[in-house]
Amino acid sequence: MRQRLGIAAALLGNPAVLILDEPVNGLDPEGIQWIRGFLRTMAAEGRTVLVSSHLMTELQDTADHILVIGRGRLLADTSVRELLAAASDGRVTVRTTRRTEAMTALAGAGATVAIIGPETLTVTGMDAEGVGALLARNGLPFSEISEHRASLEEAYMELTRDTAEFTAPSREDEELTAR
Repeated sequence: MRQRLGIAAALLGNPAVLILDEPVNGLDPEGIQWIRGFLRTMAAEGRTVLVSSHLMTELQDTADHILVIGRGRLLADTSVRELLAAASDGRVTVRTTRRTEAMTALAGAGATVAIIGPETLTVTGMDAEGVGALLARNGLPFSEISEHRASLEEAYMELTRDTAEFTAPSREDEELTAR
């Protein structure tokens, strides 16, 4: 209720620009849905809506355009869609019981291949359709071929990696340590 009251107070002057800091903090799921719709409605009316939040999934579901600032420098000024596409790096995940043969075939076709699990590879330099066609032509079984879709959190962590004072280890670092 306190969040909604604060938003109502901010709207009293019918502002053209609305700046909200962590607007979903303390809201229940219904309140979160309400704020998403509300922010989109405000933007559709032609208002500028700026939201500061640490909840990346919430921003990913709500924002159209994003600014990322690290240590006082503008690191990104782009659409969420473009940022996620760039962070996805065209990676494809492949699960196969014949990992070595799949790696050889994919590398021979010019792809870059890395092992990320016992039966799992990550492929760059070839799209999912191309990976599937190549494996099928070579008679190599697979149980999954999926294009990697980065989350806003992944994109943010990558953008701010060199500007953050303290960082958590990446998943890749953790996977290498586990081996």
